[in-house]
Amino acid sequence: MLIDEAIEELQNKIDDTAIIACSGGIDSSVAAVLAHRAVGSLLHCVYVDTGFMRKNESAEVSEMFQEMGINLKVVDASERFFQELDGITDPEEKRKIIGEQFIRVFEDEKKLCGAKFLVQGTIAPDWIESGGGERDVIKSHHNVGGLPDDVELDIVEPLREFYKDEVRSIARELKIKSSERQPFPGP
Repeated sequence: MLIDEAIEELQNKIDDTAIIACSGGIDSSVAAVLAHRAVGSLLHCVYVDTGFMRKNESAEVSEMFQEMGINLKVVDASERFFQELDGITDPEEKRKIIGEQFIRVFEDEKKLCGAKFLVQGTIAPDWIESGGGERDVIKSHHNVGGLPDDVELDIVEPLREFYKDEVRSIARELKIKSSERQPFPGP
């Protein structure tokens, strides 16, 4: 029932081309499957290879999405990430640079597919830990804080109110292979 409600909500929000960053992790995979079920070919799934992936990670993620019947575009952005992070040692600065580079890659992809919406796998701890209002920053998250004004995408976050254990449960119900994958530390 929760899945049907999420799909219906996505159908009501997305009325044009959408794009999503798919890392192969549980959050983005669940968001992608829900959005794909909601809007089908209006969704463009993009995997960004930053050059910092685990061995065979890109191929495994691509295969996982292919098995689910979802087209996934793999973008090799490793040189871009290597250049921007060269010499940076502060973790918070790295997170901000990584977030900025993801935005720039998605600007390019947005232009190619004409996306009007950006679907994100943001979950409750992401925005809670990123602070804001009366909340202190625990650590910033690259998918929290909005987009630069010039990007012009409406953000859709179908998992925003869920916690990791709830997302895992949804993933199992959707039979997503990533629900059993070892997590990979994000930025």
